[in-house]
This record gives sequence, C-alpha cells and structure tokens, in this order.
Amino acid sequence: MLPGQQQQLISLIRAAIEPIVPDASPAIVLERPKVASHGDVASNVAMQLAKAARRNPRELAEQISQALMAQPGAAGLIASAEVAGPGFINLRLTAAAHQAVLDAIQKEGERFGMQPARNEKMLVEFVSANPTGPLHVGHARQAALGDSLCRLLAAQGYDVTREFYYNDAGNQIDNLAISVQARAKGILPDAPEFPADGYKGDYILDIARDFAAKATVQAADGDSVTATGDIDSLDDIRRFAVAYLRREQDLDLQAFGLKFDNFYLESSLYSSGRVEETVQALTQAGHTYEQEGALWLRTTELGTGDDKDRVMRKSEGGYTYFVPDVAYHVAKWQRGFHHAVNIQGSDHHGTIARVRAGLQGLNLGIPKDFPAYILHKMVKVVRNGAEVKISKRAGSYVTMRDLIDWVGQDAVRFFLAQRRADSEFVFDIDLALSKSEENPVYYIQYAHARICSMLAQSPEAQGRIDQADATRLTAPTEISLLQRLAEYPAVIAQAAHELAPHHVAFWLRDCASDFHTWYNSERVLVDDEALKLARLRLARATRQVLAGGLQLLGVSAPERM
Repeated sequence: MLPGQQQQLISLIRAAIEPIVPDASPAIVLERPKVASHGDVASNVAMQLAKAARRNPRELAEQISQALMAQPGAAGLIASAEVAGPGFINLRLTAAAHQAVLDAIQKEGERFGMQPARNEKMLVEFVSANPTGPLHVGHARQAALGDSLCRLLAAQGYDVTREFYYNDAGNQIDNLAISVQARAKGILPDAPEFPADGYKGDYILDIARDFAAKATVQAADGDSVTATGDIDSLDDIRRFAVAYLRREQDLDLQAFGLKFDNFYLESSLYSSGRVEETVQALTQAGHTYEQEGALWLRTTELGTGDDKDRVMRKSEGGYTYFVPDVAYHVAKWQRGFHHAVNIQGSDHHGTIARVRAGLQGLNLGIPKDFPAYILHKMVKVVRNGAEVKISKRAGSYVTMRDLIDWVGQDAVRFFLAQRRADSEFVFDIDLALSKSEENPVYYIQYAHARICSMLAQSPEAQGRIDQADATRLTAPTEISLLQRLAEYPAVIAQAAHELAPHHVAFWLRDCASDFHTWYNSERVLVDDEALKLARLRLARATRQVLAGGLQLLGVSAPERM
C-alpha cells in the first residue's frame, strides 16, 4: 500500500471501531500476510481490543469488519474483508487501489518514496581505518553499509555528512614507522631483528623505497608530505608513512566510488587540547578518581550500563583509547550534529557504554543514546569453495581493492549491504561473478536491462505511455507487481529508521522476482494497443523504482547486459 492509502485505511478502521468499543485507542498495525491467498492487508486490532471489551475476539473482528465495509470511502479502497484464525481481519484492496501506484510514480518521478528536507543534520562516521595498511574486507563492509545508509537518510530528508576518522596516533602508528624504517635499512620481514609487532606486507617496502627517494604524496583533503630520506628519523618516517597510506586508502575509496565530506584526525584532538579539556571537565564534575597511579572514570554511575569503572589515564602515563573517542564525540555535538551514527566492527562493542558514559558526565545535554551504533561482524571470502585469507599487497588479509578487482564495484557494494550488519557473511566470489538467478546483483540488474530493451522496442509508444489506462492491469501477476511497487516508500523509510540498508536489498530482489514472473506470464507487446500501453506503463514504473533502489545502495542500473 502507498503511505497515503495506509493512513486512509487506519482512519477507516478507527471510525469503524469507535461505536463498537467507545474510547478505545488501539495501535493499529497493518501487515502484509505471508500467504498471498489470505489477502493484501491484515490487522490484529480485534485481538488487541477483545480483553478490555470482554468480547470474543473473532466475534469482535466480524463486527469490526462489517462496520469497516459500511464506512464512507471504504468502497474505493477495500474490495472485501474476512475474519481468519482467532480474530485476524484480512482485507483485499480494490484493483483501483493497487493501480494508483502508477500515478504516484509518474507524478513524483525520481523523488518517489523520498521525503522533503527536514533541516536536521546527520553525521555518519564509517570506515575510519588506522592509516597503517590497505583497507580490508571489514572496511569494505563498512563502506557499503555506511554509504547506503547515508543515501537512505538523505532520501528521508536529513542533511547528511560522511566522515572518516583517522586513528593517526598511538602504538599502531609507532609500529608502522619502525616497520618502514626496518625495510629502509634492508631488514627483511622474516629476519630476527625485524620488529615483533611490525607490518610485513609488500606495501611497507613500497613506502620505504618512496621515502628513500624523497617522494611527495598528497591526500584527498589536500595535505601533501615530502619525504626527507633520512632513515634514522622515525618522526620523518612516521609523518611520510601516514600520509602515504592515507593516499592509498583514498585510492581504495575512489575505486569503491565513495567520497567522504570530511576527514577528522585523532591527532588533532591532542594538538587542539580537546582531550585534556575533556579529562579536566570530567574530573571537575567529580566523575573521576585516582587508584594505583591511574585515573579512573566512574562509568558505572553514569547510567549507560557499563559493568565496571574504566581507566582513563594509565599509571605509566598516556590515555586509554576511549578518552579521545569521548573528546571526538563532544566535537561532533558542538559542530551541530545532534544526530550521529557510528559504523564499526563488532570488536568495538565494549566502547559504547564507556564513550556514552563520558558524554553523560560532561553535562552538555547530550542524550544517553548518542551516538547510535551499527556494529558489523566479519566477512569471510570464499573462492572455488575455499576461504581466501592472504593478499600479497597486505601480507595477511584480503583487501577492499582485491574484492573490487575480482568482482567489480557493483557486486561488492550489493553483497556487503544485503545482510544484517550483525550477521556474519560469506562473500562468494564465484557467485558474485555468475550470470544466474542465484546472483542477486545480476538478477536485479537484468530485470532493469530487460525493461529498457522492452521500451526501446516500442519507440512509437513513448509519448502515449503517460496516458495509458491502468485499469487494464488486472492479471494476478500484475496486481502482485503493483503491490510490490507500492511498498517501496515504506521499505526505504523502514531501512532508514532501523539503520538497515539490507531491507532495500531484499525488496529489490523481491521486486525483480515479481517482474520476471509477470514478464514470463503475460505478453507485453500485444496487439491490443490499450493493454500494451498499460503494460509498458507498468514496466516503465518498475524500471524507475528498481533504478532508484539500486541507487540507494550505490549500485548501477545498466540499460544493456
């Protein structure tokens, strides 16, 4: 159902209930029955009201159904109402109600399903990789989820900013510098004197060679660094290596078709004094204490569900990793982003409560659930039935660029966004390359290309499709496809609300299936001119919505395959 029709139906049900159960205010939920033979829409409202009304739920459902069908305005929307099971009300919509979606799609065009601007800023932080190596498949999953979510939130009217947080401070950066220095001095990764925690991928040797050659690298945000060539200066090596890998990660993101609006450096939180200011503010507010030479935060008292207090400053000096995270999220809030989503690996689960606790302790009016989090599980890559674990470039893991080179940007984006973030995922390279119904990307894109071909075969009809008589579309497969198209606005609204792009991927697969079923059941280019035009209108509407759904996932909609 279209959103307007859904609201109309809810109003009709409320009007039917009022004289039967006066002053009742049930939450009327409309669902699509899992079995098509049970109707188009189902409601359990009678079962909700039965206990309070002291009525048999099935008898109450019968009375509500009769009153509903008698409501003015019901005839144009509801074809029939019947009671099933313990008191479900199953409704069938009129053919005209299903056909109305074509007018909506035609009127709204590419804006079908989208909402007007709501003047609310939304910051989505994702990928946020340490600049210590190429982006891996976990980062690729974040990229797919994050960019799709940004597109969905923008479609719901938010002013969205994509942000990449560079962890360019800490031990991992020191390990990067000493790794590059070792390779610059000719020490091989397998040698005993190579750093124990060093990085061993081929990219480390590339950095060392460019550093020795005094090369210049430039990152996407405009920063450029020229190597000094002094292999005894760890500071020089560190600065060049970080810039080099930021540039490499930028190139990986470009290959993915992803552009960030802002890059935020962890090091800037220290240089600007934000970290110290945050620690001082929490101390002054009485939320910290000293124990065994360390500074602790009373996270258990700040209402975010942490099970024990947390160390902020270690006894040997230096802050634990969640402290700059608190300072960073204060910066987000102060920049006007009162809606924020972080997409991170599931190994970050423990940071949620302590970051939120730190924010609560600062008394800045930040909600307890700020920021929202999406935690994703890891991706296993399989090829020829066996897991792929090694990339020569990275040394120990499959990279984002590997996936893109193997199967292409479209398949990587779709495959990594098509499952719930908190579910483990097996990326099957062979499936992603197959041209079969089992490959969802191919299946959906083929539906779009098939429609484009169909429309191209009838150029003389193009000017008349807009006026085609939709009432000719009455075949069961046509009604199913119309019903599917009408779901689109609700699906993208749900996906944005739940921060769950996989809903769009599932819907696209279902819509493509409904289209292929219709196409294989009903001839489109028939001799009956009015029927042909009506079916071309349905095909064109399906093409438009498929393209829109693919665009929300960052996937192309080819006209030929």
